[in-house]
Amino acid sequence: MVANEETGETEEADVVVIGSGMGGLAAARAIAQFGGERVLVLEQHYTLGGMTHEFARAGRYEFGTGLHYMSVNAGPFLEFMTDGRVQLSPLPDDYDALHFPGFDFAVPATKERFRARLEEHFPAEADAIDAFFRTTRRAMTGLTARNVLASFPAGIRKAGAPVIERLFPSAYRSLWDQVSRSFRDPRLRAVLAARWGLYGTPPAQSGFGYHAAVPLTFFMEGTAHPVGGPKELGRIVLEILQRHGVVLRPRQRVDEVVVERGRVTGVDVEDTATGRRYRVRTDTVVSAAGVRNTYALIGKSHELADLPEEPSAVMLFLGLDRSPAEFGIRGENHWFMPDLDGHDGFRRPPGDGTLYVSFASLNNPAARFHTVEALELVDPKVVDQWRGTPEEERPDSYRQLKEKLTERLIARLEEQWPGFREAIAFAELATPLSFETYQHSVRGSFYGLAATPQRLRSARAGCRTPVKGLFVAGQDAWGSGVVGALAGGLMAANAVLRPRQLGTMWRAVRSGGVTRDPAAPWQGYLRVAWTETLTPTVRRIRFEPLDGGTLPFSFTAGQYVKVDMPVAVEPIERSYSICSGPGERGFLEIAVKHEPDGLGSGFLHDELEVGLALRVSGPHGEFTWDPGSGDGTAGTGETAGTEETLLLIAGGVGITPLMSVLVAAADAGHTGRIVLLASFRTDDEVLFRPEIAALRPRLPGLEVSVFVTGREGRIGLDELRPHAGPATRVHLCGPAPMMQDLIGRLTELKVPREAIHTEAFVSGRSKETRREKAHAVALAAAAAGVTEYRIDRDGGDPAFPCAPGQSVLDAANAADVPVPQSCGEGACGTCRVRVLSGSYETDTRGMFSADELTAGWRLACQTLPTENLVIAL
Repeated sequence: MVANEETGETEEADVVVIGSGMGGLAAARAIAQFGGERVLVLEQHYTLGGMTHEFARAGRYEFGTGLHYMSVNAGPFLEFMTDGRVQLSPLPDDYDALHFPGFDFAVPATKERFRARLEEHFPAEADAIDAFFRTTRRAMTGLTARNVLASFPAGIRKAGAPVIERLFPSAYRSLWDQVSRSFRDPRLRAVLAARWGLYGTPPAQSGFGYHAAVPLTFFMEGTAHPVGGPKELGRIVLEILQRHGVVLRPRQRVDEVVVERGRVTGVDVEDTATGRRYRVRTDTVVSAAGVRNTYALIGKSHELADLPEEPSAVMLFLGLDRSPAEFGIRGENHWFMPDLDGHDGFRRPPGDGTLYVSFASLNNPAARFHTVEALELVDPKVVDQWRGTPEEERPDSYRQLKEKLTERLIARLEEQWPGFREAIAFAELATPLSFETYQHSVRGSFYGLAATPQRLRSARAGCRTPVKGLFVAGQDAWGSGVVGALAGGLMAANAVLRPRQLGTMWRAVRSGGVTRDPAAPWQGYLRVAWTETLTPTVRRIRFEPLDGGTLPFSFTAGQYVKVDMPVAVEPIERSYSICSGPGERGFLEIAVKHEPDGLGSGFLHDELEVGLALRVSGPHGEFTWDPGSGDGTAGTGETAGTEETLLLIAGGVGITPLMSVLVAAADAGHTGRIVLLASFRTDDEVLFRPEIAALRPRLPGLEVSVFVTGREGRIGLDELRPHAGPATRVHLCGPAPMMQDLIGRLTELKVPREAIHTEAFVSGRSKETRREKAHAVALAAAAAGVTEYRIDRDGGDPAFPCAPGQSVLDAANAADVPVPQSCGEGACGTCRVRVLSGSYETDTRGMFSADELTAGWRLACQTLPTENLVIAL
């Protein structure tokens, strides 16, 4: 066995991916999904997701690090990687505003409109414009052909490369050479050569193929920003990878790719969080760390000496105390060019070059606070004198450089938008040293290898390397940007997978990934369309699709949604019952009680504004009633005649899911007997009076009794007796003590236990409290030397293990033991089990009567064993 020379520790993996940028993740997914391989992803940073990473400052401002905008039609690569789940918010139609000395030009969405606007501004060169766009198509085709060829073995690449250059010479010309050949007007040249910052190489040095591909093709259909920010894209992709069994490890620095006799045999790794060093044995490594880093890991950096040095960047992150819209900005990007010829490159002092400014908060409906990001590509030599020094030890001269650049960039923004400086509440500047540290790029290169003709001609710039089993993914394997990196990852997978697997992969990519299972909860963003104060403590909130169309999922009366709320850097998740009817397809509504010290309810009451998008998942829950089943007992498997009474019992805001039931019954023309018993502490707290009154004419069998407990007392046996019996179906929702009492009363009245459906309030601290209990249980077990509990099942079924701190439900799921379940939070009462012996920590959530508790009934999701248990399912 080959072992790490220092520690002897080894692991094994079929494929190791270095770097968790979009290129590495694309390769990891494709190889795991279509090759069936065990894939391990090693990331040097503490956060996974590469340049989809975001960071927060001042407790409110969130900034993207690399993704600023993308094509509104992101194409099959992104659809595949996200299973079609990413939501994009379009930028304004004129999405790029170009500012030149003496004139401005706005770039519109679609190539046809862009061409028409160019001909309108430069009528004398209309024919040349048409010819230029034909050349652009040829150059784009040439770049694609070259990049696909780069994924083939060396012999094919060597034979094919000269052919492609002869067939598509424009792809290999410099950008400035091509626009100079095409046009006489210097202003027209400037417009078409602008936006080279999208791939990072100035016009005199960049290959026209890259310019044809990015600003002149990929962005031409219009542009968009991910809803929820770049981190949402990374979150979705990482979640999908884990589903495919990909192992993801942050804080892992790869020190060497081990090569023996020209073939990969492993990677040597240091866990920077613990200092542990180990070797992963593998015969396949995909590096998404860039070509230069990859060749350094095999000791062959000298083989890249013919490739030009890459640019780096300074990026200014600004937090504003007001909306940029006050300055006439609608969300478009602004490009400030200091000259027309595009040759400024890095000749100008830092701060005076081509400047790109984006306004992500105007394009992300989920952003609560306004941010601006201003980027200027610079020569990495500007920070050479401080390179290699720890951040905390850099001298004042480095701080002074940052202050000078910050002031210069803000002055340029102030010149364009007078008064802008006064709106700035926060400012921070990143330099090439920042990107070198966090991106782990060579000298802080921002886009990977320079997009030059030399790169196009290089055998080293692509997904193949001279080492068998070592491949490159990401921007260096295709082109710049998130989608370029994804394409590079798929090219690496194309080189790794066997021929019979490739057909399956490319069919899946073309189809855009996995079609969502309509039975599974939907996840995504909905917009707050409207709010209403119902009582002093309860607020109704309406959510609608971002585009104002149809809800992306349907639900059954009685279900709930989970809502993520950005109350801190990391959002918190809370569950809220839907109070609107399932027949309404344009929106859904929830009613939220403001709990004292409640983070979630406090945000929804005090800080939520109409127009904000929140991430929602749903529907969830089995507390359902569906009149469409024929007798109103859908979801239970029960049957009953028309004599059945539907008894709805609510305590306080527990009436919320029952309102959805009433609306569903009215919409379905239900004529059977429905009884609503609702209790509230005071008259001021009575909910939905107008709505219930409006439903009465539509529900001839509806009987309503409202109890104000401060005056009339609680619902008890006498109040239940006229309505409850063997033919009664009950839906009960309210505070735990009320539910526990009423379950017992209903049982006394001969209501079958299986006909009593319950839903409990779940405190905002429920998960936190359970985690605290679990932690305490685990610590106590460790102190006692206990590593595992055993859960035996009554009736002789095999036992299953439970780790200290694990719930009975989680242990059962891990052991593939079937347990009925829904919410996992203790709200729905579905995961009922009977504990026959053994000790445990639990929370019953008011789901059981006193007699049931005495008999041992508990919720599996809330029960944490503290010794071996015997249970009955």
